[in-house]
Amino acid sequence: MWRRAVTCLPQKRFFSSNPETPSTLYSFLQPSIFALKKSPPENRAPTDASTDPPTPTPHNLSLDHINTVESTIHKSLLTGDTDVAWKSFKSLTANSAFPSRSLTNSLITHLSAPGDTLNLKRAFAAVVYIIEKNPEVLDFETVKLVLSSMKCANTAAPAFALVKCMFKNRYFVPFGLWGDLVVEISRKSGQFVAFLRVFEESCRIAIDEKLDFMKPDLAACNVALEGCCRQLESVRDAENVIETMSVLGVRPDEWSFGFLAYLYALKGLKDKITELKSLMDAFGFSDKRMFYNNLIIGYVKSGNLESVSATVLCILREEYEGYLDLSEETFCEVVKGFLKDGRLKDLAHLIIEAQKMEPVTIVIDKSIGFGIINACVNLGLSDKAHFILDEMNAQGGSVGLGVYLPILKAYCKENRTAEATQLVMEISNSGLQLDEGSYDALIEASMTSQDFQSAFTLFRDMREARIPDLKGSYLTIMTGLMESHRPELMAAFLDEAVEDPRVEVKTHDWNSIIHAFCKAGRLEDAKRTFRRMIFLQFEPNDQTYLSLINGYVTAEKYFSVLMLWNEVKRKVSNDKEKGIKFDQNLVDAFLYALVKGGFFDAVMQVVEKSQEMKIFVDKWKYKQAFMETHKKLKVSKLRKRNFRKMEALIAFKNWAGLNA
Repeated sequence: MWRRAVTCLPQKRFFSSNPETPSTLYSFLQPSIFALKKSPPENRAPTDASTDPPTPTPHNLSLDHINTVESTIHKSLLTGDTDVAWKSFKSLTANSAFPSRSLTNSLITHLSAPGDTLNLKRAFAAVVYIIEKNPEVLDFETVKLVLSSMKCANTAAPAFALVKCMFKNRYFVPFGLWGDLVVEISRKSGQFVAFLRVFEESCRIAIDEKLDFMKPDLAACNVALEGCCRQLESVRDAENVIETMSVLGVRPDEWSFGFLAYLYALKGLKDKITELKSLMDAFGFSDKRMFYNNLIIGYVKSGNLESVSATVLCILREEYEGYLDLSEETFCEVVKGFLKDGRLKDLAHLIIEAQKMEPVTIVIDKSIGFGIINACVNLGLSDKAHFILDEMNAQGGSVGLGVYLPILKAYCKENRTAEATQLVMEISNSGLQLDEGSYDALIEASMTSQDFQSAFTLFRDMREARIPDLKGSYLTIMTGLMESHRPELMAAFLDEAVEDPRVEVKTHDWNSIIHAFCKAGRLEDAKRTFRRMIFLQFEPNDQTYLSLINGYVTAEKYFSVLMLWNEVKRKVSNDKEKGIKFDQNLVDAFLYALVKGGFFDAVMQVVEKSQEMKIFVDKWKYKQAFMETHKKLKVSKLRKRNFRKMEALIAFKNWAGLNA
């Protein structure tokens, strides 16, 4: 191959493909430029009088007339009057005259503006005509611009026709200016055969004419080689490209060997594959990942799954000392190949055999098991992946943690949290342990899908697995339960976790539960939680009492608020560092509830404490509350029944300004 000395290449090569159909080009040009010729010489199309340079009997134009037409073209381009510029250009070319070099290139550049198919056709016609009649006036950059516009317009046939026209008329534009554009056009349109032909002709010109600037670069050679290997699947065509590279002195890279590996594996050419390995060593390529990725995919495409397994194990044994960094694409192709033949058991066996060769220190996502299982998951086949795990267990294999992780992630993503939790139990029972991040992700997924029981089960497993930090998962569960308005589950979960030193339970956790119970009108549950909180020696704060007061007011249980005040007033202190935080919110809550309940003695105690601590009180609010509830209450009636209550009522009315 590259070692072989090739003195010259034939003038014309024949590739195993169908010839290009010229009607593709004419469909681009019709109806406004060319019509399909019936019997033209040299396959040249007749022109359309309205748009193309006509070819009537030429007349000699005076220099003044040419200057006038050029001036018209120049002004039309400046004003954007394309039709006038085009007609003026045609009037010159019809008489074998051409505008100046700069004006010609400016016109074609203007016509090549993206998004205008008619003008692009005009640009194409003009460039072809100029190359045939007067190529000296055409700049290489102008040709590049026209091809670039054709790439944007996805018009492949005219692009290839233009390049062929350049070759035919010996108008040699450096390959570097047009090669990459033609590569992109061929990829976009799928017209690889057309690219292969212009590639081959450019190579011939570079060799025969000794023009190095016409030599395709390595990237273009690899495109040609890839097409021969993957599209044409032709060994002869691929080796023709290799011979050409050898003659041109283009040094192959890992991609070059990879494409050939794919083709030789597809065709079952073992001797050729052995030769490729030797050549890679001769070229000094120590990294054969590209080679092996393509080799394995080639075997899969040919249905030779035994060679797939043998190659994987051979690589692990001989090449990378237990490491095999195959691409995700390769693993996906392997999985699809084995699944197509219904050979999941063989995949399980392959993972088991690979694990025997992989080092203990291998990074999880570099293992064969992870690659295969992850490929199943990426293909949307998480159930198949789980079946492979079951089959590995049935075959007595050791299922590493890395093999489980992709399935767990898939279950989370699919909100199949019950299956994920069951898989975690399997992992734990096998003696393996998930890390904190995996547990956190699973618990978060469970809470998102409101699968609370799975979240609780996972949290218990975390505790039993002695995960050092439970704070994140604890917070996730508590927050999720609060947002889902499930205070009873919050209380049960908190009661279970409260004594674990790895969980930081604080007063605000209890407050969240009490608040949720009060908001739901479940006051007995709120009081039970409050008592449990105190029993476990968590100190209630202003938020605790605010939630309880609001709950009692909603249920019109004002006596319960009085009991709270009797408790709070003992804890209030002028020292802000000690005692409960007695602020305006708590003062307002107590005053409103105690006024509504008619406990004026307690009301005045709150007022006295607020004055002592210099807390502002809006009297109008409580005056309104009194009028709504007690406007018929008379001091004279209270005097006979309860002297102390009468004094408290008078004091309140005086404070609130009701006696006036």
